[in-house]
Amino acid sequence: MSEKIAIIGGGNIGVALAKGLVKSKKYSSSNITITRRRAAKLDRLVLEGYRITSDNIAALEEAKIIVLAILPQQLNTVLMEIKDCLTEEHLIIPVVSGVSISEINSQVEKELTIVRAMPNTAISIGESMTCIAGNEQSKSHIPIVQELFDTVGTSLVITEDQMSSATALCACGIAFFLRAIRAASQGGTEIDFHADEALKMAAQTAKGAASLLLENQSHPEDEIDKVTSPKGCTIAGLNQMEHHGFSSAFIKGITTSAGMADDLYQT
Repeated sequence: MSEKIAIIGGGNIGVALAKGLVKSKKYSSSNITITRRRAAKLDRLVLEGYRITSDNIAALEEAKIIVLAILPQQLNTVLMEIKDCLTEEHLIIPVVSGVSISEINSQVEKELTIVRAMPNTAISIGESMTCIAGNEQSKSHIPIVQELFDTVGTSLVITEDQMSSATALCACGIAFFLRAIRAASQGGTEIDFHADEALKMAAQTAKGAASLLLENQSHPEDEIDKVTSPKGCTIAGLNQMEHHGFSSAFIKGITTSAGMADDLYQT
């Protein structure tokens, strides 16, 4: 597509999104501008055809889609810098935890077309789970944002008041599932395997478990029933985990992160 995109924030998420868009062959690197305060850290991307700059205002020239891939504590500074360049014809996509559409409009003192997006770090390999939310003014633009993020994984449209929960389940959730895999690999090392062997076995088993649910569109308990038998070792292991609070600890971690996600942005 010839649509020009400005990605404000050339960190892991911003760069991964840019690469995903180009990899999809729906967008050209020459139509994507990425900003970073230390632009020299993105020099390698210049060789791939991306436009790189440390000047956020310059990045907005000709761009119709603006992705804000920055930290919550950086948002107000960036908005104050670029607000005079923003118009209702821009599509603004904040990838920022804990900030609402109304808060952004309040900061720039105008009504903009804003669709929020929350991907996770699996965006770097094209496997992100990205949640997307808009408001009445921006709802017609949601398919555009879905198309962008479907190039780097799977997207789901939710309501804006669910975005903090989505941050906990999907963005923070990457860390939670990785910790579970690490625990499984440590268990594997304790029972017989070298650490590298145990990690490979645990990671592939976790990938297989997730794939079963996605491919079969089944419930976890349905798949669990297939590998548990009366007086068997699987149910014995599951019960031991539950006795030590595995499920409740996992749930508590998600709900705690969701509560904190609401407070990451301070006006």
